[in-house]
Amino acid sequence: MAKKEVKAAARLYYEYDVNSWTIRLKNKKCPRCGRVMAHHKKPVERWHCGYCGYTEFVGRK
Repeated sequence: MAKKEVKAAARLYYEYDVNSWTIRLKNKKCPRCGRVMAHHKKPVERWHCGYCGYTEFVGRK
């Protein structure tokens, strides 16, 4: 059986700069519950929180 490749979680969720010692979250935080939101591009571009169901549509007024 082949081994599964595991990615480091820190690289997926955070941007970090070694020279200035800063760490920044890549995605937005949910205004309702405070957890990290997912960014979806299809079928309509939007930010969605999988925990509480809050959704922000991008580019709509």
